[in-house]
Amino acid sequence: MIPPSTTQTILILNGPNLNLLGSRQPEIYGRETLADIEAACSRHARTLGLAVDFRQSNHEGQLIDWIQQARGRVAGIIINPGAYTHTSIAILDALLAVELPVVEVHLSNIHQREPFRQQSFVSKAARGVICGFGSHGYILAVDAMTRLAVPPAAPPDIEEA
Repeated sequence: MIPPSTTQTILILNGPNLNLLGSRQPEIYGRETLADIEAACSRHARTLGLAVDFRQSNHEGQLIDWIQQARGRVAGIIINPGAYTHTSIAILDALLAVELPVVEVHLSNIHQREPFRQQSFVSKAARGVICGFGSHGYILAVDAMTRLAVPPAAPPDIEEA
């Protein structure tokens, strides 16, 4: 766990069409908006001594720019790349290049969907993938990132007798 006196930032990136959450296929993606998810993530992160930098873009290049800018600036990246999950080697390359812990998150269970949605390039850079839990997956990803981004404390030295 991160000490409460230390505030570290987690970058949470959201890809194309996630700005339409709440109205786009609510039977798949739920009725919560991206703003609702951002507020929940911010509240939860604060209880863990973290801050979030929450962003969304429909543009692959913008997501790549944000990933590259994250190096040395944030503790880790949580990413829901939307449809870029299945198509973007460029996002994969950027995630690998910044050498930060990455957690991939999806609202739906991509493994129960169409065959083309079952492959993720981003997973090759992610320490873990959370999918199928709706918006709660983002909270689970924040929890996971607290364990990934901060190394556990070293065990105390044992004094020789």
